[in-house]
Amino acid sequence: MQYPILALLALLPWVGGCAALAGKTSDAKANSKKEAKAEATPEPSPLEAAPWNDAIITALEKLPLGGGYATTLVARDALQSAVAWEDGRPALRPALAQPSFCSGATYLVWLVALAQQQKAAQLKLSPEVWRALIVEGQGDGEGVWGRWNANGPGTARLFQETGIGTNFTDIQKAKAGDFLKIFWNDSIGAAEKGHSVIFASTGMEKGEETVSFWSSNLPGGYGNKTVARSKIKRMVFSRLEHPERLESVLDLPPRDSFLSSLEEKSVSPAEAAKVIGLPKL
Repeated sequence: MQYPILALLALLPWVGGCAALAGKTSDAKANSKKEAKAEATPEPSPLEAAPWNDAIITALEKLPLGGGYATTLVARDALQSAVAWEDGRPALRPALAQPSFCSGATYLVWLVALAQQQKAAQLKLSPEVWRALIVEGQGDGEGVWGRWNANGPGTARLFQETGIGTNFTDIQKAKAGDFLKIFWNDSIGAAEKGHSVIFASTGMEKGEETVSFWSSNLPGGYGNKTVARSKIKRMVFSRLEHPERLESVLDLPPRDSFLSSLEEKSVSPAEAAKVIGLPKL
């Protein structure tokens, strides 16, 4: 069976996108009006605006439904087939990533969103960056995928290292399309029980607060799920804001020793908070 390739981007022309400026003017009167408007409507803080969240939500449409959940070598190999490097260019085939697991699901959505925005000339990433994003069985803390897939705040650590977005813990600030690491127990690291998801909303059911999200979930695989807020011990949100800064992944150390260590040990909330730029977890 032939599967459609969502993105073969390395040979596409690198066209500037939304950062391009149009209609520049040196007219002093026009500039003064702009300054007055800026003073009247201050720029929102990073957690008040989420323009890239829509791209994440749109990318979800490219993911299949169901497909089964597994943390086996079969699921790992399926993800590698879906996020491949072929003939000197990236090839994303979401339909191949079945069965799936949570961190693989959110990583795939992230890549699909980046590919869609690059195709729409809203993002410009070099072929070298795309090569660094490919899944090739990297261990926890190794490369980009190994950081995302690590125990603890792996995705948040990647956001912190590269400056591509903001990490936070206040669910009141969360918006649909934020990446979210859920901790079901109090441990962070080797003894943790966690879940990598894309936040959707909060709600109330039978008088109890709920949290809804998308991920690869037990037992069915890709899809939406709602859980009682009381079942969640800790949450770390990561909001994509500056994907253009992904060029910095080329300068990352090959291995993040902190994340790699979480395969064998657990750490305190204070230690985990420090590496993702937060005062506490």
